[in-house]
Parts: sequence; C-alpha cells; structure tokens
Amino acid sequence: MEADKPHYHGHRDRLRARFAETGGKGLADYEILELVLFRAIPQRDVKPLAKDLLARFGDIGRVCAARPDQLTEIKGISEKVALELNLFQEVATRIAREQVTGRAVISSWSALLDYVRTALQNVSTEEFRVLFLDKKNRLLADEFQARGTVDHAPVYPREIIKRAIALDASALILVHNHPSGDPTPSHADIEMTRQVIEIGKPLSIVVHDHLVVGRDHVASFKQLGLM
Repeated sequence: MEADKPHYHGHRDRLRARFAETGGKGLADYEILELVLFRAIPQRDVKPLAKDLLARFGDIGRVCAARPDQLTEIKGISEKVALELNLFQEVATRIAREQVTGRAVISSWSALLDYVRTALQNVSTEEFRVLFLDKKNRLLADEFQARGTVDHAPVYPREIIKRAIALDASALILVHNHPSGDPTPSHADIEMTRQVIEIGKPLSIVVHDHLVVGRDHVASFKQLGLM
C-alpha cells in the first residue's frame, strides 16, 4: 500500500526533481551527497549519513577523496558505498586532466593548476606525481610515483629521470600535496628537487617546476625562486 512506503521514497523523488529542475544550484552539500548515496543505498534514509560524512571530513571534496578505510569508519558506509564515493573523485580528476591532455602545458597553466588541485588537494596522505612532457611541452604521461604518510612520501630522483628516458620525455613537472593544507615547500622538498634537476641536466631533461598542492593554494618552486 502507498501508505506503507517509507517516508524517504517521497523525499528521494522530490530531491531528484529539484536537481533536474535546477542542475543542482541551490541544493545544500548534504543534499548533493544524498543524491550520490541514493545509487549505492536504495533502502534507507541517507540524509543523516550524508550529514555525518560532512561532519567527519569537512566538505564534499574531502568526502569523495577519503580512503575507503576512512570512509568505512562511518557507521552505515560499506566498502561498496566507499567505492561509489571514490568514483566521483576519479571522474572529477579525469575531467580536469582532459583540459591539459594534448595541449602545451606551459600555455595551459591555469588548467594545469585546476587539474593538480582537483587530483590532490583533498587527499589525506602525501602523494607524489610526475608530469612527463614532450619537446612541445605536451603531456606524455601523468604518473603516480609514491604515496606516504600525512607528511612524507619516499621519492627517488634517479628513478624519475630513468622513467623520463624510457618515455622519451624532454621535460618534467613535479607535483605533490601537503595534507596539512600548507603548501610551503619543506627542506626535503627543495633538496629532492635539486637532485632531480642535477641528474636530468646532462641528459637535457628539464624540470619546469615543482608544484606543492595545499588546501587552498598551489605553491610553485619557480615563482618562489627555489629553482
């Protein structure tokens, strides 16, 4: 009977209708998260769960970028639901990466910054990536190099240059995040960058920049005069 339907059935229909009408404009963050959770949790009122996720992680970006083991600490979040949330982070990252793929990265700098922010600003552990560029500064490959703790990821400069040679790359942009939110380069960041530059120089492999992604800002070694 219609009267026996749980109250959230009507809520889901209304929320979907609001999204269809406005494209999401005017919906609260928890309501957008509800729409995501509808896909993975068909038989439950997910509004409290959406609010719990935001209370724990702070915003939608951090929710979707959280590791599955962090997400499943929240009561009601299964591994299936965690993967569904992570899917949206990966979709956002790939959309941002499409804006720099096939273009000269140096002349698409704002798109590059958007991409690295999308990929790394919400990640809770330090990750290190290298963008390998061809002679026209087009993106050949964007490769994950290392994942570490909240403040360190092990990086091996000779391995970076070895990989550049294998890809026939002419230039590099180093990228990593500071989960603390402060993108100020550390002494270890500066020393590692110096080593990559020195190893690459005799092989005509140029390091264009090292970008450190914080919560609200991306620090550029070049702009800071560190290279």
